Amino acid sequence: MKVSIYILLISCVFSYAYDNIALNKPAWQLHPYSKTKYSASNAVDGRKSNLHVTGNQCVISDINQTTATWRVNLKDILSIRHITIHYRTDNVTWGPQNPYSGRFVGFSLYVSNTTDRTRVSDTDYTRDTIPAVINVTCPVHGQYVIYYNERLQGKTYPSGYSLYAFNGVCEVEVYGCPSSGFYGEECSFPCPDVNCRYCHIETGTCQGCNPGYKGHQCEQECDSRQYGEDCQHECGKCKDMEQCHHINGTCLNGCEPGFKEGRCVEPCDGYEYGEGCQQSCGSCLNSEQCHHVNGSCLNGCNPGYQGETCKESKLLTYIVILYYALRVNY
Repeated sequence: MKVSIYILLISCVFSYAYDNIALNKPAWQLHPYSKTKYSASNAVDGRKSNLHVTGNQCVISDINQTTATWRVNLKDILSIRHITIHYRTDNVTWGPQNPYSGRFVGFSLYVSNTTDRTRVSDTDYTRDTIPAVINVTCPVHGQYVIYYNERLQGKTYPSGYSLYAFNGVCEVEVYGCPSSGFYGEECSFPCPDVNCRYCHIETGTCQGCNPGYKGHQCEQECDSRQYGEDCQHECGKCKDMEQCHHINGTCLNGCEPGFKEGRCVEPCDGYEYGEGCQQSCGSCLNSEQCHHVNGSCLNGCNPGYQGETCKESKLLTYIVILYYALRVNY
């Protein structure tokens, strides 16, 4: 059976000339055995001298669980070079006979910009080959590093796998650049492309553009009524359906009637409608908001008013009719 560590662009070259950007960052785990003694933060506190359960340096998840998840939040989308995991060994000889090695096989490792488990590629481990300290090279960028394992009911696992899923990591070190936009072993070189937000930590090849830009070298502004990060956001109701600002989505020449100025995505409210939301609604039934574009009262008018926008007074209409009737009879 194939056992996978999920990570994007795994390679074989390894280097240690980077900062541990996971050190003392916020961490979380599912099903903690103890929220204090074996907390998620133990895996990013820099301590790995005692890998025994009594050393209080490891993350221990609860027993009898079918899934185990631990993650660290790097607090920003950063360029990562490699990840090192120190497993719980209880300070005894590691290998297939160690009772804890069976808990770690089948695990998955993810790097993501969200807490969702995304960005996957494969490499193999078995209980005979999994080391107590794992080094995974992954020149990617992301905000979350997620350790995941499972022992799902109804699924058959290889001999030697633990019956239940556990975390059991004592230290997770994520090596990379402490700020975005740089590359190189000392993280001293700015990404060569002007509008590049993330570049390959070794080569400087752009891997992601600043919001509002696209292209291999981030040389193109968002167009086709798109804007923002990865040009994935759609412009609002800009006047004449023009292109909005490529970075922040602002409609530079105003909005179509019925929408608030700015990004032109919010319809008029506050009993206003029309171009620039500068016209006041009529006497709509129960003082409801009229239609944000044309001012029509969707559910009718308050007593004494009529017309599509409920701005016509019935009394005034009656007076006008009576006036002309009297003139004719006179």
